[in-house]
Amino acid sequence: MANNYTIPPKVFKALQTVDINELSTFSPKEIRPILPCLVRMSLISPMDSTKECAEGRKEILTLLSGIEWVNTIVALLSIDFHGLELDVKKEQMLRQKQGSAVTDSVLVQVPNGLALEFERTDSTRRLRLVLYEILMIQSQRGSGETFLKQSDIFDNSVYIPEICDVINIALAELPALLSVQDMAETFLRVSHGPQIICWMVANAPDTFNEVATSLITNADARDEDNGGSRIRAQTLNMLCQMNPSQALAVRAKCVEICRMPALAVTLTLEYTGYDDSFMSGDVVAFVSGLLLGNNQQVRNWFASFLRSRQKQRHRESSVTMQALRDELIHHLQRMTLFSGDNRLPGRYVVQASALLRLYCALRGIAGTKFQEDEITLIVELVTSHPPPSPAGVRFVSLGLCMLIACPSLIAVHEHETKCIEWVRWLVREEAYFESASGVTASFGEMLLLMAIHFHSNQLSAISELVSSTLGMKVPIRHNNMTRMKQIFTQEIFTEQVVTSHAVKVPVTVNLNANITGFLPVHCIHQLLKSRAFTKHKVPIKDWIYRQICSSEPPLHPVLPALVEVYVNSILVPSAKAPMENTNQPIDVEEIRRVFRNTLTHRSEKQGKSASLTAQLLLLYYLLHYEDVRMNLQVGGREKVKSYSTEFLSELPIKYLLQQAQRNQQSFAGLFSPLLRLLATHFPHLSLVDDWIDEEPQPSAREEMSLPTHAAIAEGLSAMSSCPSHTGKLLKKLLVMPATQLWPHVSALVRHFRNTLDPSVPSYVQELYRQVWLKLNTVLPRCLWVMTISVFMHEKSLLPKLTITQENIVLDPLQVLRWDARAFRCAAVLKVLLRVLQASLAASRNQLARHQLDTAAVDCRVSEAEREELRTALVAAQDSC
Repeated sequence: MANNYTIPPKVFKALQTVDINELSTFSPKEIRPILPCLVRMSLISPMDSTKECAEGRKEILTLLSGIEWVNTIVALLSIDFHGLELDVKKEQMLRQKQGSAVTDSVLVQVPNGLALEFERTDSTRRLRLVLYEILMIQSQRGSGETFLKQSDIFDNSVYIPEICDVINIALAELPALLSVQDMAETFLRVSHGPQIICWMVANAPDTFNEVATSLITNADARDEDNGGSRIRAQTLNMLCQMNPSQALAVRAKCVEICRMPALAVTLTLEYTGYDDSFMSGDVVAFVSGLLLGNNQQVRNWFASFLRSRQKQRHRESSVTMQALRDELIHHLQRMTLFSGDNRLPGRYVVQASALLRLYCALRGIAGTKFQEDEITLIVELVTSHPPPSPAGVRFVSLGLCMLIACPSLIAVHEHETKCIEWVRWLVREEAYFESASGVTASFGEMLLLMAIHFHSNQLSAISELVSSTLGMKVPIRHNNMTRMKQIFTQEIFTEQVVTSHAVKVPVTVNLNANITGFLPVHCIHQLLKSRAFTKHKVPIKDWIYRQICSSEPPLHPVLPALVEVYVNSILVPSAKAPMENTNQPIDVEEIRRVFRNTLTHRSEKQGKSASLTAQLLLLYYLLHYEDVRMNLQVGGREKVKSYSTEFLSELPIKYLLQQAQRNQQSFAGLFSPLLRLLATHFPHLSLVDDWIDEEPQPSAREEMSLPTHAAIAEGLSAMSSCPSHTGKLLKKLLVMPATQLWPHVSALVRHFRNTLDPSVPSYVQELYRQVWLKLNTVLPRCLWVMTISVFMHEKSLLPKLTITQENIVLDPLQVLRWDARAFRCAAVLKVLLRVLQASLAASRNQLARHQLDTAAVDCRVSEAEREELRTALVAAQDSC
């Protein structure tokens, strides 16, 4: 355009807000583009008839007086627009016909050329000429010709102001025929199109968003470097220069519909800046949001743009890519300037972490290759020393992972030496960082875990660790980690150093699933899997016991796996060194200490406390230990420790399993393996009838004070004389939690035999049976011993036999020697059959365990014969 008719932002804003006072301060040259709008505002009668509106119109007329272009625009408003509208409709229909000649027109006949006619004619004919040319260009939009259309009037910049006046009047007076979005698409195909579109939008400020959205939506999704795309981007950029407040909204629209990424970057760079304190722009935040956001489509769209621009360095949009990199380098330079004496101030740590993540995303997601100046600045930033704070721990963790994710950072010897010294500084300062920052999951565990994975050559696990810490999937080739593996395993962490350091790391207090990050338990788990502790004879039992005791719900997912590998390290010798020492099992007294107060009454909330988690984990340890021990052939080794049946009978296994079942949201992943192991090795504790009769959880309204021991004894003693009193007592006991009833089990079982008295009603007997079943959910094996002892038929001629669990297992048919009256009482008989069924199952299990634990004494007896004898004994017991 010969004259610079760009529209200042202040002019657009004043017209958009109808600020008459502000408009009055502008020169005629500044308001020249918006004259059509001002003329219409001053001449057309408004719907607002207030005094303020009238005064405003007067001020506009005063402003327009003396401007010669106003008369031309007023003349345009005096045209017969109704007749023009009819002709435009006919012209549109003519253009849609197949085979119509280019010179055919309803609007105007042009014998001497458009330019000459436009210069000589009056306002009415000028309007028709412009509309004729616009409709002609619109009809050619779908043709395969060049994007820019030749036009006698649009190609000449001298006519552009008058053309813009005509277009704005036509849009205002013919809204049913002319769409501002279609007009914008049309003007992209003529010379000076961006300027015309800006003038058009300036005279109708409320159409800004419509035009911008239309231009973005119709952009080419594949090629942003063709002529049409460049003109489209130039137009949108000029619109944003005219209306800067909507620049970021235009950028957001580009992202929303995944079009024109170069424009989005350009707008970000142009409409962000700096202040004296720090970055006020959002370049880092914007690009990070695109590459690290949750929208997969946006991520792929922008990453594809970045990758393609690296391959096409000569293309115009590659200039935008380089401008973005220059801006990010400027951020890096400013950040490193703040790091005086290699110390990063605390107020910049979060911004530095965001910058590191962005460069990781550029490398890992967009495939950007770092330039030399970028590598130097990144290494300088990564190896800076942040303060001991949660943000500092996060920064160090990101930097550590970035060194692995971006191996080009240590390709130069100078950079490699600097990074090695930084990692050694991390090792020295890890304990101070953790204590000063208060962060449970510090970078020390990550260092340790990386060293463990490098020693065991688990490079895929390191890739997962890096990706998890960075919060993005970063493809890392294993051969690119060779040098970093040498640094970790040979120069910083030998395997013996790793194991010695790991066992000294404090356990995580109140470990649960809500604690994220990489914890000491992850390191110990990996070292147990690799048998590093047994190889270097480092005892680990006490650490594992302390960590189990320091756990709470919800259960951390690595704890069951930790128990499993610990048991394997105790019982299963290493394939590489079968004669090496194994880890020590947990002592019986240590386990008893955890279970000591299990059955003392606590509230439901306390029952879900940390001690329950420890008890379930130790129960899983015991059951898994016995499972592995019984399934292994341990010949050639010293006899391994086994936990006695008497000790296992002291544990409330069934009660704990029920707690795990009821709180599966807190103990996810533990109930199923516990149930499997229990059904395999303790079938008498997992009878079908027990699951059918499972105790319902008491509601809050059912909770009440438990009767005293004396009151229970008194009520049970009166079952013959006053059965109603006993019935009320038993009903009250039934709504109590089983753990509250257990301290009174002796009195309850002692009086159970009295229900055989003929004077006791059947409903009291049935209530007593239900109370017994409730007690059976706590320590069933102890209850069976007590019940058999009470109901055993007394023979005066024989010495009284003391019933023990061992006796019951060896002779499960002792139940049949109960008082004969028990076989005539339905409620007691059901209890007898339940005890008999469980005793037979326990006996079968004990016989199988005994056969596995003890070898044949007589060498003439083969294992097959021993198995036949065991089967015969079981069959004989079942047939009785």
